[in-house]
Amino acid sequence: MISWKRGLTPLLCLASCLVWGAYGADGKVDPALYWNDVKYLASPELKGRATGSPELEIAARFIADKYRDFGIKPADGKDYLQSFPVTTDATLGPGNRFTFMEGGRSTPIPTGDFMPLSFSSVGKFGGTVVFAGYGITAPEYHYDDYSGVDVKGKIVLVLRHEPQENDAKSIFAGKELTSHAAFTNKAANAKMHGAIAMILIDDQANHPGQPSELVKFGSTEGPKDAGLEIVEVKESLIDGWFKDAGKSIDRVEADIDKDLQPQSFAFPDSIRVDGEVDVRRQEKTVHNVVAYLPGETDEYVILGAHYDHLGMGGQYSLAPGVTAIHPGADDNASGTAGVIELARWYAKQPKQKRGILFLNFAGEEMGLLGSAWYVAHPELPLDKAVAMINMDMIGRIRNGKVFVGGAATGTGLRTLLESVAPKYPLKIDFSEGPESSSSDHTSFLTGQVPSLFFFSGLHSDYHKPSDTADKIDAPDAAELLAMVSEVADDLRGDPGRPQFVKVAPNPHGQGGVSGSAGGGYGPWFGSIPDFGEGVKGVKFADITAGSPSAKAGFKAGDVMVEFDGKKIDNLYDFTYALRAKAPGDSVQVKVVRDGKTIEETVLLTKRP
Repeated sequence: MISWKRGLTPLLCLASCLVWGAYGADGKVDPALYWNDVKYLASPELKGRATGSPELEIAARFIADKYRDFGIKPADGKDYLQSFPVTTDATLGPGNRFTFMEGGRSTPIPTGDFMPLSFSSVGKFGGTVVFAGYGITAPEYHYDDYSGVDVKGKIVLVLRHEPQENDAKSIFAGKELTSHAAFTNKAANAKMHGAIAMILIDDQANHPGQPSELVKFGSTEGPKDAGLEIVEVKESLIDGWFKDAGKSIDRVEADIDKDLQPQSFAFPDSIRVDGEVDVRRQEKTVHNVVAYLPGETDEYVILGAHYDHLGMGGQYSLAPGVTAIHPGADDNASGTAGVIELARWYAKQPKQKRGILFLNFAGEEMGLLGSAWYVAHPELPLDKAVAMINMDMIGRIRNGKVFVGGAATGTGLRTLLESVAPKYPLKIDFSEGPESSSSDHTSFLTGQVPSLFFFSGLHSDYHKPSDTADKIDAPDAAELLAMVSEVADDLRGDPGRPQFVKVAPNPHGQGGVSGSAGGGYGPWFGSIPDFGEGVKGVKFADITAGSPSAKAGFKAGDVMVEFDGKKIDNLYDFTYALRAKAPGDSVQVKVVRDGKTIEETVLLTKRP
């Protein structure tokens, strides 16, 4: 049985959809055709449409063939597929090795007893070792594993997880780990204290009776390159180091947990490490799908959705340890099918004042890569786009509620939505601000295009193998698409156009509807990151007006390379460094602009 809202089996649904109005609420979208699109995109044949996979390319051709069948031409007049490069995967090369010197004897660690992290830097590392507890600096808890030790130019050995993990009264979070336990934050902290490499080991004393297993390669989220070599080693192989230092690893862990006093120390110089990380990163060419239905003028409205998902799972899956097809029916076959079916409808309609650009993005789950690429390489002039309408997860409307973000990003958008919504059996929940959750519309906001985001809400199947087509509510999705088409029609025919409005960022930070990066707390800096690849540092896609970074004179296109004296290699470094600060702090920030380094003082404030 299919869990339609109306409780219909697939056969009854198809019959009902046909009787229900032939083509949706007002003849625009056929729920049966819509559901067929979702079923195919979320089918086992397409294996979850991972960016860089052959199945994603099959999906791209499927979408392009639809546009071709409808008679809608490529935007550039040549090809529906817009190519862009993506680093899609990492594999272990043959050169990984880990050897340590102890008591004058060299001990090579066999493969399988150590494992590089997939976001480790590639290269050789060697030197003496400092134990830095859990590798945590948490000023909010008055705790710092790096107090009293100097790790500059050294290799740090750190424990996984965090102190008092099994204590529900812990000042950290008891049973719930805080962000300090994340490998990316431990790596950023080690690097900012001057370490040249990081070794991870299990905090086995906190997990009695559990096997000590290395993290599966590729299963942890992180940047393309953390900026230092990182390997995990089985704890049992490191026990001798503690004995040589006159300590017991179990006793050290217990002492930290007892009173949250760091127990960091330098190992004897006789213990030295020599290793190499050989991680091979794969770059592939993937595609946005772009089609254009011209209007009477050169202005146009964008209808967009991402069509990629998680493939067999991986680091963004919310089913840990499960390797299985993640169909992505709601996320985001539902939005992709919506764009396809609206294209089918519009292809049959008379020409309007403004055209429609149909966009389907790859790489969204990896950080808005496809939409960021398109905004940087538009096939039509971006200043001719009067608005962008993004649909991400529109297939599971509950209680008739639809979330709409971005109404404040263009003059008149909220008034337009409020005039259209009462005609449909749906309730709009306005989420004012650039995003209720981060998705591809965010990229267009950096290009100063007023952007709306239609979203039916998160659910327990999000980013899991259970996000299947049988749970899609096609009739209600068709109602939503009819509403979207009326909004688009008004934008296409209105003699004026919405003027872009910069809106203060969401005070709760950028959400995670599709695996996007972003800050969640800490003081306000006011930059919007460019999620594209190939930059060492953090490139600013935009600067929020009136923000601390704007007052310091920073501009879109600047690349931050240093924050408060700390080297910034990636967005994870910046997020970690910013969270360590408080409103009212002044920090020195270095950016590169047109090949020149610029340094300014930024006064951080509370988030608006």
